[in-house]
Amino acid sequence: MKEWLMIAGVVVLFSTTACSPRIVPTRPHDVVYSRTVSPGPGYVWISGDWVWSRGNYRWREGHWERRRAGRSWHEGYWEKLNNGYRWHRGRW
Repeated sequence: MKEWLMIAGVVVLFSTTACSPRIVPTRPHDVVYSRTVSPGPGYVWISGDWVWSRGNYRWREGHWERRRAGRSWHEGYWEKLNNGYRWHRGRW
């Protein structure tokens, strides 16, 4: 019986943390960095991104990607909520 309770507790813990919105009380400061030179024609700059890691947002530098036919890049953005801020990642 104890094994089942422990397994159920672990499942609940992981399911609630994986699905919960990643909201922080204050938005991180904007990061200033230099964009590298394009590797060539047909590339699109993917701006830096905020990644959720260990209970907080961490900055990931931008990079170049090949343009995707019929698609366009939409930058990530911060959403202001009643209880803080949540990052929405950029997407094609």
